[in-house]
Amino acid sequence: MATTTLAPGAALPRSGFAYWLAGWLTTTDHKRIGILYLVNSFLFFLLGGVLAVGVRTELAVPGLQFLGEAGYNQIFTMHATAMLFLFIIPILAGLGNYIVPLQIGAADMAFPRINALSFWLLPVGGALMFGGYFFGGTASAGWTNYVPITAKAFSPQAGQDLWIVGLLLIGTSSILGGINFLATIFKLRAPGMTLMRLPIFVWTMLVTSVLVVFATPVLASALIMLFIDRNYGGHFFDPAAGGQAILWQNVFWFYSHPAVYIMILPAMGVISEVLPVFSRKPLFGYRAFVLATVAIGALGFSVWAHHMFTTGAVYLPFFSFMTFLIAVPTGVKMFNWLATLFRGKLSFPTPMLFALGFLSMFLIGGINGAFSASVPVDFAIQDTYWIVAHIHYVLFGGSVFGLFAGVYYWFPKIFGVRLHEGWGKTHFVLQFIGTNLAFFPMHTLGLMGMPRRIADYSPDAGWNELNLLSTIGAYTLATAIVPFLWNVFISLRSAREAGDDPWEGNTLEWATTSPPPPYNFEALPPIRSERPLFDLRHRPTVNAAESAGEARS
Repeated sequence: MATTTLAPGAALPRSGFAYWLAGWLTTTDHKRIGILYLVNSFLFFLLGGVLAVGVRTELAVPGLQFLGEAGYNQIFTMHATAMLFLFIIPILAGLGNYIVPLQIGAADMAFPRINALSFWLLPVGGALMFGGYFFGGTASAGWTNYVPITAKAFSPQAGQDLWIVGLLLIGTSSILGGINFLATIFKLRAPGMTLMRLPIFVWTMLVTSVLVVFATPVLASALIMLFIDRNYGGHFFDPAAGGQAILWQNVFWFYSHPAVYIMILPAMGVISEVLPVFSRKPLFGYRAFVLATVAIGALGFSVWAHHMFTTGAVYLPFFSFMTFLIAVPTGVKMFNWLATLFRGKLSFPTPMLFALGFLSMFLIGGINGAFSASVPVDFAIQDTYWIVAHIHYVLFGGSVFGLFAGVYYWFPKIFGVRLHEGWGKTHFVLQFIGTNLAFFPMHTLGLMGMPRRIADYSPDAGWNELNLLSTIGAYTLATAIVPFLWNVFISLRSAREAGDDPWEGNTLEWATTSPPPPYNFEALPPIRSERPLFDLRHRPTVNAAESAGEARS
C-alpha cells in the first residue's frame, strides 16, 4: 500500500471546505469579522421579522387567533429582543468593524483577538436567549423586563434566566467592542488624520462607543441583581423586603435611553457619508455636525427618566426640559443634511433613496417623540400604541433605513460588486410603503386608547380597521426583504466587478481595492481634510507637490 509523507515543516494543503470554514471561524481580520457581524445580525433580523408578523397576525382582527396570551407575550418579547439587542446594535457595530479601520487608514482594529471574542459572544448570547423555547418558554415580560413581572412568582420559566445570562454576554460583547473602537480611533489613525478630519461615520462610532462603555455596565449590574433576586434570595427589587421595584426602571433606562443613541448615531453617520457623495457637495457644517454628535452623546445620559413620568418618582420639570433640549442638536443635524442637499447635483441610486427615506422617517419619529416630552401629553399616551409608533419610526424608519443606505453604499467595497439598481429600488419602495402602512396607523390607535402589549381587543373598541391596515403593512415589510435577498444572490453570483471607487467617494476606504487586501492599503494619499479622496481627485497637482515636499524634508 502506497503512503504519502510530508516533508518536515510542510503545511497541510490549504484548500477545501474545512480549511475555508476554519479560516472564518478563527479569523481576527476586522473585515471578515465585520462580515460575520453583518450575517449573524441579519439572521436575527429575519427571525425578529417572523415574530413581528406573528404579532401583527394575532392583532389583525379581534379575538385570539393562534397564539394565546402566554405565547403572545413570549413572541412580542423575543421580537423586540432580536431586533434591538441582536440586530440593530450589533449590525451597526459590524458595519463599523469593516469600515472604520479603512476610513482612518488603519490595517486592523487595535485588538484583533478581542474583536473576534466580541463577535463570538453574540451568537452564543442569542442562542441562550432563544433557548428558552426548549425549556418551558422564553422570557415574556417585554424587552424592558420590568419587575415584579420578572419575579419567580410571575415568570417561573427557565427562559427568563437564560434571557438574563444571554443579555449579559451580549453586553460584554458591546463593552469589549466599544473599548476596541476607542483604541482604534485614537491610536491607529493615519498620518495627517486629526480628530477634526475624521469622517462623520467614524465620529458617530466614537461617540457611540463612549456611550456603550459607560452605559452598558449599568445594565449589566441590573441584570446581575435581577438574577440574584430570582435565584439566590436577593431583595434588590422586592419592596416587601426593603428593596425598590422602581430601582429597576431607573437603572434599566439609564442604559436603555443612551442605547437609543447607540442604535441611531451610527445610522446618522452613514447618512452623513451618503448624502454628500450623491449631492456632489461637502457635508454642510462639518464642525457643527461633530459638536452636535458629541452633544447628543453627553445629553443622552440626562433624559432616561422621561420613560418614567407616570411613576411619580422623578422630577418632571427637569427631565421634560432635558428631553426638549436634546432635540436641539438633532435639529442641527437635520438642518445640515437638508443644507447639504440644497442646490446639490443630486443623483438617486439606491443608497441615496434609503438616505432620503431615513430623513423623512426619522423626522416623523422625532416629531411624535416631542409630544412625549410634554408631561401632560405623556400622561395621556403613555403605554399606548403612540409609543409603539414612535419607537418604530425612530429605530426602523431611522436605524434600519440608515443601515440599508450603508449596505447598498458599501456593498461594492466589501464584496467588489454592486447590487442591482432595479431590485434595490423595488426593495426601497416596498419598505417605504410598508413602514408607513404598518406604523403610522399606530398613532391613531394610541390616541384612541389602545394599550400596547395586549393580545386581544374588543370588536366594539373601534380599532379593527387600523389594526388590519397595520398588519397589511407588516406583511408588506416582510415582502420587501425578498427583493433584497434576491439582489444579494444574483449580484454575488454575477460577479460583475464594481471597481475600486464606483461612487466617487470622499473617504479613504475608496482609495484601496474592492474588496481590500488583508493589509488594507498599499499606500495612503495625503490627508489634508475630512475628504482626502475628493482632494486627491480634484487637486492632484497640489497633492503631488505636497507629497514631493514631504519626501524632500
